[in-house]
Amino acid sequence: MELIRPGTQIEFMKKKNIAFALSIALIVLSLTSIFFLKGINYGIDFAGGTEVQVAFTDPVNTGDVRGAMDPIGLNNSIIQRIGAPDDHEFLIRTPMMNEASDDISQKIKGALEGAFGGEKVDIRRIDMVGSAVSKDLKQKGFLSLFYAGIGILIYIWWRFEFKFSLGAILALIHDVIITVGIFSLTGKEINLPVIAALLTIVGYSLNDTIVVFDRIRENLKKASGSFEFSSLLDNSISQTLSRTLLTSFTTLIVVLCLYLLGGSVIHDFAFALMVGIIVGTYSSIFIASPTLLIMSSGKK
Repeated sequence: MELIRPGTQIEFMKKKNIAFALSIALIVLSLTSIFFLKGINYGIDFAGGTEVQVAFTDPVNTGDVRGAMDPIGLNNSIIQRIGAPDDHEFLIRTPMMNEASDDISQKIKGALEGAFGGEKVDIRRIDMVGSAVSKDLKQKGFLSLFYAGIGILIYIWWRFEFKFSLGAILALIHDVIITVGIFSLTGKEINLPVIAALLTIVGYSLNDTIVVFDRIRENLKKASGSFEFSSLLDNSISQTLSRTLLTSFTTLIVVLCLYLLGGSVIHDFAFALMVGIIVGTYSSIFIASPTLLIMSSGKK
């Protein structure tokens, strides 16, 4: 199946300055949100504390749940409605406290059952993470992204050339920063499943980039005499564009189904993948290849 007619050449390189300006604006917005505005909303995996997922048989609003936490001094907990509106389901997150996590979870359970009735409260899940464990998980989670980047740099350098590897790494950094920035702007949690999604995004974006780079290398071998390198890049991207769009679209459909139907447990994971697929497809075309053009002489 061909979405782009064979022989079509789209002049992507002429739009590289617009693409760079858009990417820089998104990166600046993301970094500003991460470091100066909203920050990163770490999940219980990284922040520590207790998380209780509870469902009610009768309609309940967030204020009712917060009021039930008043007697035990946890009215400042983060309370979030999840699932469909008819599910009456909530996540209750409490920060690290001096008390044992088991005691806190039992207090939460007792307070909810006392306020709404034991038969109307269904405790679906209780997660507890200590401070030492959360710190270790956070460190290892972000180190995994760093080591993945180093490994990719070495691999692309070995398979192609350094200028290729630089383009690939810049595209991956671009994808991760913007994805994390969107999580910061929307207030969504960064937890272990999201780190797994970021690593998946790195692999997905790299795969797209390598397909384009392979075609560029093939076209370089076929080229003879003097030619415009920017035109060769445009031709290479255009030749692989149908494959890129079809792969991204079909993957996006699956991830969208996970986001809409997969439930709260994988909701943020699927959201990260959706953002990453869109941004990764964009960066393989408008970041990796234009960087290669800038690193080259412009003509061969």
